[in-house]
Amino acid sequence: MPIIKSAKKRVKTTKKATVRNARTKKNLRTALKAFGKKSTTASHSSAQSALDKAAKKGLMHKNKVARKKRQLAVAAKAAGMKVEKKAAKAAAPKPAAKKAPAKKPAAKKAPAKKK
Repeated sequence: MPIIKSAKKRVKTTKKATVRNARTKKNLRTALKAFGKKSTTASHSSAQSALDKAAKKGLMHKNKVARKKRQLAVAAKAAGMKVEKKAAKAAAPKPAAKKAPAKKPAAKKAPAKKK
């Protein structure tokens, strides 16, 4: 058991991360197996979501996740599913906010002359 305070904190943090990583990996494996057994749109989207979460948590490298997602799409297409690409989030037109009237800059005062 560590003696130093920062080392104790690292032990706690590591335990939390280990539990979180194990849960994320389990969900990922479950989603991928579900897609492998029955290729449906729901299982495809859940598998993609699980891959995205794994990348976000730092379990898998983003390029590996991209490769796996592409493999899922190819498998889905081979199974006869219609794969939809998620379009980039289109920025919804925001209502124009009322702008406050521009304030005039304060006139600069001349520096006081030294005597």
